[in-house]
Parts: sequence; structure tokens; C-alpha cells
Amino acid sequence: MSPVTAEETGAGGPLRLGLIGRGITLSRTPRMHEAEAAAQGLACRYDLLDMDAGVEGSLSEIVDRAEAEGYAGLNVTFPYKQEIIPLLDGLSDAARRVEAVNTVVFHEGRRSGHNTDFWGFSENLRRNLPDADIGTVLLIGAGGAGGAVGHALADLGAGRILIFDRRDGAAEALAQAVNAAAGRPVAGAAEALPAAAAEARGIVNATPVGMAKMPGTPIDTALLTPDQWVADIVYFPLETEFLCKAKAVGCRTLSGEGMAIFQAVRAFELFTGIRPAAERMRQAFHAQAPDEGAA
Repeated sequence: MSPVTAEETGAGGPLRLGLIGRGITLSRTPRMHEAEAAAQGLACRYDLLDMDAGVEGSLSEIVDRAEAEGYAGLNVTFPYKQEIIPLLDGLSDAARRVEAVNTVVFHEGRRSGHNTDFWGFSENLRRNLPDADIGTVLLIGAGGAGGAVGHALADLGAGRILIFDRRDGAAEALAQAVNAAAGRPVAGAAEALPAAAAEARGIVNATPVGMAKMPGTPIDTALLTPDQWVADIVYFPLETEFLCKAKAVGCRTLSGEGMAIFQAVRAFELFTGIRPAAERMRQAFHAQAPDEGAA
């Protein structure tokens, strides 16, 4: 994709982007994209298309409208990362592998779906918990975010990934997809959380449980031991109840901050063709008050 120039976003109006999801009115994503665009000499307007805040139309109608109105692309969050796939013309390798889309690019009449959560989680773990033992990892949640995390863990060299999801067949389906992509039997469904937690050296929450609007922990934290590490994809609040209790046990923890920032870094490049400054986007993320940011 060709880079978007300042001239193209000048007389023709700003670069238009948006985020589709539910309960996203406090998202930090607009600030990251708008601040980075400004630093790159681009005018950018990033809209929140929150189904819980009165945005009209079905998912299909909203995507159609955004494309017709000249949006360069959209980010997609809970609960639409898989539902949006039939509305697209093509998928990147990562999106096809994960079977979930969190970034859609409109270009020359085509809608291309991408998954930047995959790289975002990997980069967060590599940079912020580089010596984490990934011999056996318990992954809680087999939805769109869980798919990204599962494939990322396999790529990072995890020895064994135990996947738990309360939906019938979801964990098994993700395990099969991860194994097929990895070319080795690395993943399997976990039938009982206590037994899986006891085996795991690391535990990742890839469910929405822990968000401000969905308080709680994905598992009983009495199952945690001090020699484990615990990660959460949720970043509002930055320290979820799960992470807070894991710290109290003595676990090393990894918040969803890095994944949120790095997925936005990759999405910005897909939208504009311009490589952004990750540190600058991190600063924009933190420029928003702690009680102002969600998805």
C-alpha cells in the first residue's frame, strides 16, 4: 500500500479511521493514531463506532458506510473480530491463520483484513517478559484474541499450550488450528482448569473478564503459585484484578498495555504505509488519564 501523504489528507480532508466494537467509549486507540499522524504531518480523525453508544446499523451497514464515506480503514474489537470476516475481500496470512481480524484496510475498492494482535502480543512478551518460561502455558479464551495469543505462543516456541474455553468445541478448534499452522502437536484443549493451572508455567487471560465493565478473574487465583508468570490482554484497567491478585501471590505479571500499543503500531503502518514511532505511540497511550481509557 502506498503511503498517505500530507497533501492527500489536506485538501481532501483528514485521514479517517475508526474503531468498531461494544463498550469502547473510553478507548485510548484514537489518541494513539491521531497523535502519531500529527507527528508524521498528517491530519487524522479517528472515530469510535460503538454499538453500545447508539451507532446505527448492523456491522455490515457500518462497514459499508465507513467505506463509502472515505475511511482509510477500521480497527475491530470485541465482539466482532470473527464476525467481520465474511464482509471482507481478502485476509492477510496472520488473519487467515488466526481466523480473526482486528484491522481492515480500504484500498482501491477492496477490503483487506489483518490481525495485528498476533504481533502485538508477541512483541509485548518478547520486550517486557523476555525470560518467561513458555514450556507449558495455559491460555484462557479461544475467541479472536485467544487465537492471536495461541498462534503467537506457538511461534515463540512454546512447548505446550493448554487452551480453556467454556464454549463447546472452541478450545479444541483453536488447538487444531494452532497445531496445523505450527506443524507440530503443541496445543490441546484443557478440560479442567485446576489441573491445567497446576501444570502451567505461565497463564494468559485472553477473555474480556477483568475489563471495567466485566469485573472478576478468569480463574480462581488460589490456583496460582509464585513461580508462575501471568499475562492479561485487558488494559483497562492496566492492573486488572487478575494481575493484582497474581502479584500478591508473587507471580511476575504482564499487562495488556504492550499488546495494545504494538497492535496499534502495526495497524498505523497498514493504514498509512508509514512506519510509526512505537515510543511516541506509547507516550500518547499514557497521555490519557488512567480513568479515561478502555479498548
